[in-house]
Amino acid sequence: MIKPVDPFHSKRLLYRAIEDNADDENFIYEVQRDAEAQSGSQFSILTPESKKTSNRFKQYLLEQPLLAVIFCLPSDVSRPDGQAPTPVGIISLRGLTPTSAQHRYSYISIDVLRPYRGQGYGSEAIEWILGYGFQMANLHRIGIETFSYNTGAMKLYEKLGFRPEGCRREEVWFDGGWHDHITFGMLENEWREKMQKEQKGWRV
Repeated sequence: MIKPVDPFHSKRLLYRAIEDNADDENFIYEVQRDAEAQSGSQFSILTPESKKTSNRFKQYLLEQPLLAVIFCLPSDVSRPDGQAPTPVGIISLRGLTPTSAQHRYSYISIDVLRPYRGQGYGSEAIEWILGYGFQMANLHRIGIETFSYNTGAMKLYEKLGFRPEGCRREEVWFDGGWHDHITFGMLENEWREKMQKEQKGWRV
C-alpha cells in the first residue's frame, strides 16, 4: 500500500496554488515589475511593467504550465494573529502539448522577490520542483535557461547538478551588446543518482 504524502513542502518552504484574487495579482505584479530580475530571464525588450501585462502573465500561469506555484515561508504557528504564509517567489514547469507529451521534458521558470534573494530560497525551490517533475510528473528531462551575462545563474545551475547542453551564440541583444543564450538540463537518472549520493529525499 502506498503511503499518502504531502508533496507541497520542502525544508523551509511551502508551495501553493496561484489564486485568481487580488492578493496574488498584486504579488505577481510586484515580482514582474522588478526590471533587474526580468532582464536576466526574458527575451522581450525591457519596458515598465503594467498591471495589464502582469495580469496576462498571471493568466498564463493559471492556464498553461504543467505546474505553477507560489513558494512561501510558512506562517509562525506560535503567533496568535494567525499570520498567513509569506510569498517569496514563483516557480513553474512549462506545459506539455498533446503532440509533444511523449518526449516527457519541461523547462523551469523561476522568479524570487527582491528582499528574499541570496538566502537560498531559489535553490531550494528549484531542487523541489526537480523532484516534483521527476518523481510525481514522470518527466525524463528538465531544462533551465539563462543568458551569458547572468553568470550567477549559470554557476548556481551547475552547482545544483544541471549540465550545460547548448549555447546559441549572440542570440540576445541587451544593454548595448550581444550575449549567448545558454541551456542547461538534467535527466531523471542523473537526478536519482544525485539524490542517492546525497542520501536525501526530494521533499526534505
